[in-house]
This record gives sequence, C-alpha cells and structure tokens, in this order.
Amino acid sequence: MKIALLSDTHSFLDPLCVKHCETADEIFHAGDIGDVSVLEQLQKIKPTSAVYGNIDGQLIRSCSPRYTLLEREGLNILMIHIAGAFGSYNPETRGLLQRFKPQVLICGHSHILKVAHDHRFSCLYVNPGAAGNHGFHPVKTMITFHVKNGKPTEMDVIELGRRIG
Repeated sequence: MKIALLSDTHSFLDPLCVKHCETADEIFHAGDIGDVSVLEQLQKIKPTSAVYGNIDGQLIRSCSPRYTLLEREGLNILMIHIAGAFGSYNPETRGLLQRFKPQVLICGHSHILKVAHDHRFSCLYVNPGAAGNHGFHPVKTMITFHVKNGKPTEMDVIELGRRIG
C-alpha cells in the first residue's frame, strides 16, 4: 500500500502534488486544508483521510476530525495537525500517544519537514512540511511511503517547487 502524505495546502493544490497522489493507493492530509474544494479534489483522486487544522473553517471541520487513528496493513497511525515540537508535544498529543501507542505520529502545522524516530514514545514522527503557497517555507514538500507488514517503508520526500507568494 502506497500513501501520499501532505499538509498545509492552505487552499492550493499543486499539480505536481496531484501527480504523486494519483500514484498512491490512499492520501493522508494532516490539516490546514484551507478550502473544502482541495479536500474534494483529493477525494476524487484516491480515498482520502484528513484532519482539520487551525485555519480550517466549519465546513472542513464538519467532515474532518481533529485527530484520527488509522490502521493500514498492521501499522497504527495517529494523525493530528498540531502535535507540538518533536519530542516536546502538547498535552493533547502526549495523552493520545500514551493512550493509543501508535507506531507513527503524523502532524503538520510547522511547515517544517521532519522525519525522526521518537524513542520516548516508540514511534516514527512524520511532518511532511507544507504543500501550499502560504507560509514561510521556501520549498513546497510532501512525502510518499509504503506500508508493508506493519512497517512504513520506501519513504520519499517530494519537492514540489518553490513557494509562490
């Protein structure tokens, strides 16, 4: 199973992002979708799991949860938009990590791409950076990865080009 992971589109869906989503089996969006049309476009491409972010309005919040727990081929994943800094998570995220013990924590919000193993919570921390044009990040990014036998594999960082705006 191949997952296309993005976050912080802020109402903009890059055509190159669409191309990579088309090659995936499923799409995960870690919040700050911006406009429901982005979510609708993604859902037309492949099955999409999304959480809402701090900029998302009521329409997106009505169809996307604050956080979600996903299980794909034996891999347990927690996805939330604002987790806090790697290793010093906010109280909500710490509580979710302690309660559900996921193998992967996916988040967004910071616009900073980061993948690292968190030894304290025995999970892989994954932030795909920002795929949209709004923010301070110089380059738009997303991640693709495979899930095989309960493990994330073949993780690739995709650079979508320079942020415009």
